[in-house]
Amino acid sequence: MPRPRSLRGLLAMDNFRLELERRKGRRDQIKQSLDNARKDLLECKRAIRICEKAIEIVKIVGLETQKQLEYHLSEQVSLALASVFDDPYQLKVIFQEKRGKTEAELLFERDGVSMRPIGSVGGGAIDIASLGLRLAYWSMRQDKRTRPLFLLDEPFARLKGEDANRRALNLLRQLSAKLGIQIIMISDERIPREDIIENADRVFLVTQRNGVSKVKQL
Repeated sequence: MPRPRSLRGLLAMDNFRLELERRKGRRDQIKQSLDNARKDLLECKRAIRICEKAIEIVKIVGLETQKQLEYHLSEQVSLALASVFDDPYQLKVIFQEKRGKTEAELLFERDGVSMRPIGSVGGGAIDIASLGLRLAYWSMRQDKRTRPLFLLDEPFARLKGEDANRRALNLLRQLSAKLGIQIIMISDERIPREDIIENADRVFLVTQRNGVSKVKQL
């Protein structure tokens, strides 16, 4: 009877060794997983630091771009307004963060008072500011695939007074020559025809009679 007990003991010892080896293998796997996890953690921390630095750089570049954009837009539009009006408004650009996006609010300013253009100032000033914004956008874009051509349909429809309309037409002529932009404009006669001819390379008069349009170069 002692011998069978010895066999059972040997079997138990063998099973113990097998379990021990199995657990050692499991321990080594866990250790390797921990080492890999530590390496991944270090890489993640390094990537986070790089991303944080990149975000800071993007913020700095964004703020600098906003400043340049604010200056460019304000300068272009304010110069256009000053060319037409004796007591002009100045354009003020304010950048704001809304719903995770940066939005630009355009305000008119005069004598230290800021106001929203719509509903606060005359339509003529808004027309001139709109032209200034188009020119500012075009000068910043500088897309060589796009021809420097502006098609304007009564751009100064709300501008009152012969003097202001004469100044606006002169502004277009100067901008066309300075920036190399071809301007084709449809407009009614808000100033004497002689002034229109003087400020344009070509002028075409369109008349309509009995549903038939006739075009004549002046």
